[in-house]
Amino acid sequence: MKQAPKPVRIPDLLEMKRRGEKITVLTAYDATMARLLDCAGIDAILVGDSLGMVIMGQETTLEVTLDMMVHHTRAVRRGTKHALVIADMPFLTFQTGLDDAVRNAGRLIQEGGAAAVKLEGGRASAEVIARLVEIGIPVMGHIGLTPQSVHQLGGFKKIAGAAAEKLLEEARTVQQAGAFGIVLESIPSEVAAEITQVLTIPTIGIGAGPHCDGQVLVSYDALGLFDEFTPPFVKRYAEMGKEVVRSAREYIDDVRSGRFPK
Repeated sequence: MKQAPKPVRIPDLLEMKRRGEKITVLTAYDATMARLLDCAGIDAILVGDSLGMVIMGQETTLEVTLDMMVHHTRAVRRGTKHALVIADMPFLTFQTGLDDAVRNAGRLIQEGGAAAVKLEGGRASAEVIARLVEIGIPVMGHIGLTPQSVHQLGGFKKIAGAAAEKLLEEARTVQQAGAFGIVLESIPSEVAAEITQVLTIPTIGIGAGPHCDGQVLVSYDALGLFDEFTPPFVKRYAEMGKEVVRSAREYIDDVRSGRFPK
């Protein structure tokens, strides 16, 4: 009998960086998708606050609540046996003070079943990262294009120029605060390469070029399930949305014509 793969733990990701083995991450928001990605052998599943856009139909991630994240994280955890489950901390769940951050991150771990949380921001989030790590909650950082700051950034734009030059310092701050990894989103490839070389923790890129220690994509983008817009860095591995429409139309025709059920 084939032995089931052992669960991925945080030290495994650190060891993968050391060996030069790329880390794979995709998002999931429900048990069925999580089970499929887990079966494929994905290293980590991110329960992203991107669910606000691809699941809830919102224009940004800002309306996502902690209750939503706990609900979806719990579902993903039920469908996962192998992958490391990381849950996003939504807007205003960690920016309002250390006590709030501890309480809210604790819910994602205790109620949602996540193994770790991810939060946006560099220097501004360092104190929160350090406090969460201090009490035993693993944290992944996130710098570059931070979707929760979409209004301040003026939209979902690639980070360049002087802002990009400051990212190495931000990344170092996140690492020093105790994060076990960091997402680099929509930053120049050469900047991501430099950060990856300097840091001892894994870098996970999204729109940051090929030199990061791993990559993450929103599964609905990669699988062609979300068609409102497609970020320029996304590779479509399937057109499942079109297949769903085709299959639904066939079902409609079968029912109306009497071909189903027989």
